[in-house]
Amino acid sequence: MEQKDILILAIESSCDETAAAVVRNGREVLSNVIYSQIDLHTLYGGVVPEIASRKHIEKINQVIEEALRQAEVSLKDLDAVAVTYGPGLVGALLVGVAEAKAISFASHLPLVGVHHIEGHISANYIEHKDLEPPFICLVVSGGHTHLVKVSDYGEYEILGRTRDDAAGEAFDKVARAIGLGYPGGPKIDALAKQGNADAIPFPKAKVADAPYDFSFSGLKSAVLNYLNGCRMKGEPIVEADVAASFQKAVVDVLTEHAMMAVEETGIRKLALAGGVASNGALRESVMKACEKAGISFYRPSPGLCTDNAAMIGAAAYYEYIRGVRHGMDLNAVPYLKLGEK
Repeated sequence: MEQKDILILAIESSCDETAAAVVRNGREVLSNVIYSQIDLHTLYGGVVPEIASRKHIEKINQVIEEALRQAEVSLKDLDAVAVTYGPGLVGALLVGVAEAKAISFASHLPLVGVHHIEGHISANYIEHKDLEPPFICLVVSGGHTHLVKVSDYGEYEILGRTRDDAAGEAFDKVARAIGLGYPGGPKIDALAKQGNADAIPFPKAKVADAPYDFSFSGLKSAVLNYLNGCRMKGEPIVEADVAASFQKAVVDVLTEHAMMAVEETGIRKLALAGGVASNGALRESVMKACEKAGISFYRPSPGLCTDNAAMIGAAAYYEYIRGVRHGMDLNAVPYLKLGEK
């Protein structure tokens, strides 16, 4: 008997993107609509939670209506509604969760809450129809840096994580110090192309008792100290060299740890995920390392690396077919750990 297609409406509002998507069977995107607030938050040099929440309230209905229109479906065609319920900004998350619960209640649709990081990992299923667990995934974003063993759909083991700043957070802080503004990641990536990555020997932090863990606060401090030192001595600052040398220090550590995890677990598949996974230097570094070691490499296209709802729909499908359902008591959990239900 032919299996029925599963259509899921997914909602994502964990930070500063209001997004909705319709996904079929976890891998086919029928629509993926994103309203980005980036221009608003650029004025303040970073995301302002209160502004983000208000903008989500203003835009969420329009984004959902557009997602349904583009997919050429109505609520009665859907099998479930999914939503990011953590981690993220609590006010922003609450907007999406309240909306999803309202649609679920009014339309008698099952409700599936999704972990934001699980969504980022699942973006690879959309891009690579052949990818199946087990694989190692390096998740790098503004708020998270995780090295994850994906044992099966919905089954995760965190091998390593950042002890302090996430990689994306370090990018934003260094970009601000150089004077590039927000968002830092894409701006440093662009400027670094004009610089010498070996010009300044910034430190690559190792965590002695946890070889898979990351630490970026020392590197960030080293960059700030270098800039302050140059300014105090009246020495010229070659901003492109600072950007390139900083980026190399981050990328080298991320690549080394990911390759170590692949070798030591024996899992010969490595995927990237998260907003910083769209960084050109990181993609190239990991791809070359995988080619050299004969390891299969997967990464989402840049549009699926940053926050979007299609990835939430992909993750929700595998939760849905495993029987995961949430009730009207589903709440936003800003510090939700990967693997928690």
